[in-house]
Amino acid sequence: MTSIIDKLRAKQLDKWVGGWARERARGALRRTAAVSGTRHLLFAVCDHFEPRWRRPTEEQAEARVRLWEDGYPEMARAFRDADGRPPRHSFFFPGEEYRPSYLDRLTRLVRAGFGEVELHLHHDNDTRDTLRPNILDSLDKLGSHGHFSRGADGRPRYAFIHGNWALANARKDGSRCGVDDELPLLWETGCYADFTFPSAPDESQPNIVNQIYWPTGDLTRARCYEQGERARVGEVKDDRILMIEGPLALARKAGRARVRIENGDLTGNDPPTASRVATWTRQHVHVAGRPEWVFVKVHTHGTQEGTSDTLLGAGSRALHEELTTRYNDGARWRLHYVTAREMYNIAIAAMEGRSGDPGAFRDHRLPPPPAAT
Repeated sequence: MTSIIDKLRAKQLDKWVGGWARERARGALRRTAAVSGTRHLLFAVCDHFEPRWRRPTEEQAEARVRLWEDGYPEMARAFRDADGRPPRHSFFFPGEEYRPSYLDRLTRLVRAGFGEVELHLHHDNDTRDTLRPNILDSLDKLGSHGHFSRGADGRPRYAFIHGNWALANARKDGSRCGVDDELPLLWETGCYADFTFPSAPDESQPNIVNQIYWPTGDLTRARCYEQGERARVGEVKDDRILMIEGPLALARKAGRARVRIENGDLTGNDPPTASRVATWTRQHVHVAGRPEWVFVKVHTHGTQEGTSDTLLGAGSRALHEELTTRYNDGARWRLHYVTAREMYNIAIAAMEGRSGDPGAFRDHRLPPPPAAT
């Protein structure tokens, strides 16, 4: 028994399997009253887009971004969702890796309709007072290329993914962050939603899984995201960021009796497949009271060699062939390729009681960034 527990802890399964099991049980109850009519699949790819991964030469880093500028449109143009849109990519760009030429290339992709840029940030040993100017500087630099939505006051509104998963000082040793009250600080600087999770098998993984939820309780304490209230129709909290999670599950390995952790990570060694798509949709991430709108947010590190080959080649073609056929037949399913911002807008629309075609609510609360208009 001890060895089994040790194995579970080594994979951090003890942190989230209980939450997953509870969601599975709730799902079984929901399936007894199946969704009538057409279901809508909101599909987003959130990329930890890091050109300077493993300290390449400047030429290598530039080539990584150029590969996406050239290769993504070539791949994506072959596919369309129910709204006539191609696959959309959310490039969560690390502020500390800023180079004007990288953002110029991503801006061209945004203007062509292939995605949007949001904020990714790796930081360590920070305090609220040191992190705030870092965030604002990154917003200023990336925003100067026309990225980020704008609020009524003209300030940037952005989605966020924490580098190394260490949101709100998540790690036991306090490394890779340092700021317990990071969520309130993100909100104060214009963040509307966090897309960091799932992070399993990393120790930062919360016990809340497969949910869209509002963090609750004391938001100034470390790992405050582990307390939350499920997003539901009829309630919107306008004083904090929204947590939007991707799918997390235990799933059977193809052709094997063993199970794997399915965390929605797209890599060269673990490319998207039809069985993975089925697992993602079965987790039924949705706003309570709007079960026919199914949210699937997957993630990747798209600049890494191997992964980029997959996502700009056969792996993505297989993924989008599956999505645009099985999940876009117009009867059982309608597919909507969305960015992180659009996914947030549609979630808010659901909470406000909107229904029907979610594609109509892509710009419901936050408008497109200047570069996309």
